[in-house]
Amino acid sequence: METAPRLLITIGGLLLVGLLADVLARRSRFPRVTLLIVVGFIVGPSVLALLPDTATNWFPLVADMALAMVGFLLGGQLTRKALREHGRPVMAISISVVLMTAILVGLGLIVIGVSWPVALILAGIAPATAPAAVADVVYQSRAEGRFTRTLLGIVAVDDAWGLILFSLLLAGLEIVNGISGADAILHGMWEIGGAVLIGLAIGIPMSALTGRIQPGEPTLAEALGGVFLCAGITLWFDASFLTASMVLGATVANLARHHRRPFHAIEGIRWPFMILFFVFAGASLNVGSLSALGGVLLVYVLLRILGRLVGAELGGRFVDEDRKTRHWMGIALLPQAGVALGMALVVSERIPEVGQEVLQVAIAATVIFELLGPIATRIALERAGECAEEG
Repeated sequence: METAPRLLITIGGLLLVGLLADVLARRSRFPRVTLLIVVGFIVGPSVLALLPDTATNWFPLVADMALAMVGFLLGGQLTRKALREHGRPVMAISISVVLMTAILVGLGLIVIGVSWPVALILAGIAPATAPAAVADVVYQSRAEGRFTRTLLGIVAVDDAWGLILFSLLLAGLEIVNGISGADAILHGMWEIGGAVLIGLAIGIPMSALTGRIQPGEPTLAEALGGVFLCAGITLWFDASFLTASMVLGATVANLARHHRRPFHAIEGIRWPFMILFFVFAGASLNVGSLSALGGVLLVYVLLRILGRLVGAELGGRFVDEDRKTRHWMGIALLPQAGVALGMALVVSERIPEVGQEVLQVAIAATVIFELLGPIATRIALERAGECAEEG
């Protein structure tokens, strides 16, 4: 079959599968993210191999587009009003969760005999979350309230803290190995700092433009154009496009006269991209990697969970957060996916002697946290009492 018909049939079929997953999620109260990942795994090469070979080539582009929109929407939560109300718990809990997760994972792996370079890098990878999964569970369950707003704020910033920590740990390891650690530190600074500059550079003119164009199709073109332009330029300059997209969203939310228009436009079109993103993510999973790693994987998973729980509890106590937030925020932050894999790939390229083992653990942990993480987030939102009834 020619490429074009195969492409259209695959996309059309996957979008209809996404519609079915949405219906099943509403009836079973399972997160549709988990259902889509399971579907992707079944139709992927590990089971039925129904996807064309070229589908693996689409995943990076689909992932970048989907995550850019998610980052923009998350950035829209960081308004001046929201930061005044929730800024202290967001900053305290996010920093505490990142640090406690890294410390517990690193020390625990060293205790069980994992080489300290591998333990150090896995400690830097463990704090990364999956903002797309968290945001979609919130959207699906129509959750609203203080806990939800704090959760979205934390998700919007904790990957930035995680990238900084990862860059510092990678630089330390490179210095010990006789490689120039200064390059790793400078690259880490550019990943965040450059992303902020690009997000501001595109967000300020986009804010001035928003509200001067009539609602409808032009607004959608304006919003998508700004988001994709920001992500593309950031990727071109090798910075964190997710961070840049969040800065773009925060800039528009705080400066634009009619700032809700572009966010409503993106919310209206994001779901088809998210369907493809999660199905392709499921298709890329390899369950065989789970059994091959044994105790190392089990310890990594358990200590990452413990780090989330302890970090949220300590950070919440530091700012006198309520008991509900302290107890359930760590559970809500369990999803982990693409950012962690990206970090692992960087290590495999920069330090090949430890990179392969790190990559295997990261891929295997992704299988677990992609499937169970969204369920945990949904449970946390329900326990917090902020899930709306779904029809």
